[in-house]
Amino acid sequence: MNKTQLLQSLKQKGFSEQILNAFESVKREDFIPQELTSNAYEDIPLPIGKGQTISQPYTIAMMLSLLSLQKSQKVLEIGSGCGYVLALISKIVGDNGEVFGVEIIKELAEKSRENLKDFKNIKVFSKSGMFGLKEKSPFNNILISAACEKIPDSLVSQLKDKGIIVAPVGPRHEQSLIAYQKINNKLIIQKQIPGFIFVPFV
Repeated sequence: MNKTQLLQSLKQKGFSEQILNAFESVKREDFIPQELTSNAYEDIPLPIGKGQTISQPYTIAMMLSLLSLQKSQKVLEIGSGCGYVLALISKIVGDNGEVFGVEIIKELAEKSRENLKDFKNIKVFSKSGMFGLKEKSPFNNILISAACEKIPDSLVSQLKDKGIIVAPVGPRHEQSLIAYQKINNKLIIQKQIPGFIFVPFV
């Protein structure tokens, strides 16, 4: 599959213009090991080293769709890996938006900073995502890109009221992608899509 075919496939699945434009303008091959570039636009996850993967484009598009991103928002991704999803988010929220990534694996955080050097509105921190990024909170949206049994309380407290948090929630071998909205300090499930498998939250 090439980039045009991937975009066509995502379009047929009903993803928004803003999501399709982000996928069109960010080169997935810039975020994966060089020996895998011929597979860059296959709709599959790919290894990025250290036992981690870059998610399949369909899954990423689904997460972005559930986040309901708007221009100028402040967004946090936990488990930002190689930085590909941060780049897509950056394109959607625009130059006035702020995008933050937290990646516990130091080598991946360093590599992602290199991958993202041309993106002025993204900052990547190498630390545990369990406690979020309090010094930059509150956020309009938070994306957890790793499987968790429940949403850590620290992340809920860093989300603005009416903000949206999206995460794969469930046991190790199968999760549902869930979009929650924070209303009166409680997370209310807005949408739930079963049948995903993510690497575990470290």
